[in-house]
Amino acid sequence: MRIYLVVALFALSAAVQASSTLRVGNQVLTAGDSRERVTALLGKPSSKSHKKRSSRSHGSRRGGVRVLSNDKGGEQWRYRRGDHVTVVTIVDGRVSDIEDRRL
Repeated sequence: MRIYLVVALFALSAAVQASSTLRVGNQVLTAGDSRERVTALLGKPSSKSHKKRSSRSHGSRRGGVRVLSNDKGGEQWRYRRGDHVTVVTIVDGRVSDIEDRRL
């Protein structure tokens, strides 16, 4: 029974891989690289979306201030690369996360 669980977990982990690096040809894209480097390696994205950040509350118990911030969540750039979909999250002009998923 455990062997089935191990095989199932391995199959799921191979399908989606979130990482801080991505090999593109003979070069590597890493977290911290600029958005210009992303476009140089991967080209124009298939689509872009804004990743929203959750709201936060500041202040005392009475009269606290609720701050909504959508600008610090970053952008998600999606690329279709053969049988993979790659999502690069960019925050403040830098790569913060790379997700590579096999279709």
